[in-house]
Amino acid sequence: MGALLSREALQELDQADALASYKEQFVLPEGVLYLDGNSLGALPVGAAQRAAEVVATEWGQGLIRSWNSAGWFEMPTRLGDKLGQLLGANAGETVVTDTTSLNLFKALASALRIQQVDGPGRRVLITERDNFPTDIYIAEGLADLLNSVGAEHGVSYEVKLIDTEAELRAALGDDTAVVSLSHVNYRTGAMWDMAAITRAAHEAGALIVWDLAHAAGAVPVELNASGADYAVGCTYKYLNGGPGSPAFIWVNAKHQDRFWQPLSGWWSHAQPFEMATNYAPAMDVRRFMCGTQPITSMAMVETGLDVTLSADMGQLRAKSLELTDLFIELVETRCAGFGLELVTPRAHAQRGSHVSFQHPQGYAIMAALIDRGVIGDYREPEVLRFGITPLYLSRTDIWDSVEILREILHTEAWQREEYSVRNAVT
Repeated sequence: MGALLSREALQELDQADALASYKEQFVLPEGVLYLDGNSLGALPVGAAQRAAEVVATEWGQGLIRSWNSAGWFEMPTRLGDKLGQLLGANAGETVVTDTTSLNLFKALASALRIQQVDGPGRRVLITERDNFPTDIYIAEGLADLLNSVGAEHGVSYEVKLIDTEAELRAALGDDTAVVSLSHVNYRTGAMWDMAAITRAAHEAGALIVWDLAHAAGAVPVELNASGADYAVGCTYKYLNGGPGSPAFIWVNAKHQDRFWQPLSGWWSHAQPFEMATNYAPAMDVRRFMCGTQPITSMAMVETGLDVTLSADMGQLRAKSLELTDLFIELVETRCAGFGLELVTPRAHAQRGSHVSFQHPQGYAIMAALIDRGVIGDYREPEVLRFGITPLYLSRTDIWDSVEILREILHTEAWQREEYSVRNAVT
């Protein structure tokens, strides 16, 4: 765009945008430029009505009958198959259930149990140092649990942290059991080459688990084509499922009947209403569920999911890249000289759909932006994070957001005392 870049020129491009009408499918507050869909997606039109229908009609009138008559019991697998269309999954490989953290525990435990048979000497779990913290905590907690149980038998599991692809490849060896990575990094937006990394893990005899929290609904994902083993992720970011909406787990069909996961609750039983005293796992992806499902929030997931599924992923990804390019260019030209440092990869193949800049006063700057109606978020250390969601953001939204950022930096408005007071959630 370069010298021709102006708000007027961007407005003309917006008018010809094939995805422009999707903004009407979301409830967005007046006067707000929402650049945080990578943390919590916007409210889809119809989600509140769907929740009210579940509460007033399906629960209020149908009562317990709705487990059958309203399809509550099948909802986790039915939604899983829908979501799987965005993941390159086959039918019967995905289930919407529980949280990302719980699903990661299940996936890692299942993978380690397979390795106990296929490679009993493999007891190293590799993950990235800059992974989302829960991914590291869960891996460390699982290793600690296994070590405490197996200490008397000399069992010793280890979590190994790496920073780069070169370090990952060097760390892969005969002792590697599982590699656990986020497809798109939560802090920087950097994206791994899923196919290449999966292939490298398999060549070393390891299994791989992908966290798709910042990828699902934002970038093309091909789990089966890449040969992945497990994947987990949430539905409240780019899939717009609502705060704390249920997560998902994908398990390659070739692994589903080898070992069940350790959280063997009654919903993962082959016949839960037989009320059997002994556990017999379901012979499909249902074995990766645990307990009774949160129906109201799960129903809202479908509203957001249907909006995303109706869009063309190729168009969505193309617009995402265009808007992130635009955001980077505008910040680096119109906000030059104010100390903002890009930490997101510039190469298209290496980034997701959010852009991050580092600044020593990042928290205060973001607080000032939010006060002006430009909502992004902040992540330590010193990172301002901006989610670029193509379904409800336009080119002029990007322009206006950067103009407000420029004004805040130029006037040093961020230095107001209240902007340095930390909120519990940043």
